[in-house]
Amino acid sequence: MTLEQEIAKRRTFGIISHPDAGKTTLTEKLLLFGGAIQKAGAVKSSKIKDHARSDWMEIEKQRGISVATSVMGFNYHDIKINLLDTPGHQDFAEDTYRTLTAVDSVIMVVDCVKGVEMQTEKLMEVCRMRNTPVLCFINKLDREGQDPFDLLDEIEAKLKIKVHPLSWPISMGKTFKGVYSLYEKSLKLFTPSKTKIEEAIEILDINSPELDQYIGESYAIKLREDVELLNGVYPELDVHDYLSGKVAPVFFGSAVNNFGVKELLDTFIRLAPPPLVRETTTREVKPDEKKFTGFIFKIHANMDPKHRNRIAFLRVCSGKFERGSNYLHVRNDKSIRFSNATAFMAQDRETVDEAWPGDIVGLFDTGNLKIGDTLTEGEKMIYTGIPSFSPEIFKEVINKDAMKTKQLEKGLLQLMEEGVAQMFTYELGKKKVVGTVGALQFEVIQFRLLNEYGATVEFAPQHIYKACWISSTDEKKLAEFIASKQRHIALDKDGKLVFMAESKAWLQMVQDNFPEIKFHFTSEFKD
Repeated sequence: MTLEQEIAKRRTFGIISHPDAGKTTLTEKLLLFGGAIQKAGAVKSSKIKDHARSDWMEIEKQRGISVATSVMGFNYHDIKINLLDTPGHQDFAEDTYRTLTAVDSVIMVVDCVKGVEMQTEKLMEVCRMRNTPVLCFINKLDREGQDPFDLLDEIEAKLKIKVHPLSWPISMGKTFKGVYSLYEKSLKLFTPSKTKIEEAIEILDINSPELDQYIGESYAIKLREDVELLNGVYPELDVHDYLSGKVAPVFFGSAVNNFGVKELLDTFIRLAPPPLVRETTTREVKPDEKKFTGFIFKIHANMDPKHRNRIAFLRVCSGKFERGSNYLHVRNDKSIRFSNATAFMAQDRETVDEAWPGDIVGLFDTGNLKIGDTLTEGEKMIYTGIPSFSPEIFKEVINKDAMKTKQLEKGLLQLMEEGVAQMFTYELGKKKVVGTVGALQFEVIQFRLLNEYGATVEFAPQHIYKACWISSTDEKKLAEFIASKQRHIALDKDGKLVFMAESKAWLQMVQDNFPEIKFHFTSEFKD
């Protein structure tokens, strides 16, 4: 197959949602349809050993939530699908933000009972920053939920994106009859089943009495009224508006019952974009360029507790990746060779010899790679758009076992390079402060330090409002600022200067007093 053909058959997307909207369940069902797994796991039941396939970390099994992004690849109708299941919990939002830099489109899951929630709004902001195409799946139709028209209005109002329903529910909850595909003019009847897949019934004319026979006269009348109204409000879907992130096609279903998922997947592979053009510090890179380029968007240590390994997740952006070839590690300006490269099905993996644009490859790493690193065949450029954001909660690391100081140092370094949290080391006294988006991350860090590195820590709260990356075109003024505020100056894991502001008012005062200093709220900035 040519490079162009390989690109055309690939779809790389992420699934995002608020916790408990059914995102991991939907992931399971997509894998079932792709033949990647034979039966779905139970995400929440601690009694069932067969946990959800994409939640493999020990703490995830204990809590029944996703805390790390899982990468899974499978084939469906000759299309190679690369699926990235992200943490829904807001405490792990930064891992999700970074994952969204590696995908070309997104499926957003909304709970029909709860509607749009805060975390979904935050994730949509990140999607809008990059104009990422979004497909919406309104889930849990087997429960009594909000009116579908109200849900569409809420999505438009809260997420600031136009919607276009491609399927429509016939009632919901106990009287849920099924969905009518506006896209394919077919009816799918609902029967509660976690394994059975219903076949669609073609209804060429919605006014046909055949419809009444399937769903009953009153539901048929209501469906016809709804469809007439929908056809008036939503004309033909403009695929270009979807691809540019302006319109979100909407599907209804029940992931736990395998219902509506096939329509979603069938339409997704037709509408969703293949690998896209990407920005670097020097130019745009097209996927069909002959030379390989890619970037690291995630790092995970100890995926296999029996073998202390570290895997960097590479998104291939152009050309062809070949195992065993030498590539330029741009940040270090050194040639690097990967004799081990893997493709993933959650924690299961297989060796791959080659990968194409859109593919996600796991590279065994001994500590050379960091999130945001670019690999090329020699060209010196760096992929942009993978910043660190200022954390919201800050705590000092207190080592409870001096005999394990080396293990703690190693563990902290590896977990920070994974992007679990951010660490700031003060210039004075070498105090280490960890910053996170949410409190649950500290539990995860504490758990993993103990279980993977044998290090015991406690965390002491710090009165810090924001971590601000600082820069200045005037080196003398920057040196003066550092000298005058030395107690509040720290370095991030990449050695960049950070000003640790204790309050909003104080930060404003410092900014006013030092106009030559620039204060940045993300690590990726231009002077």
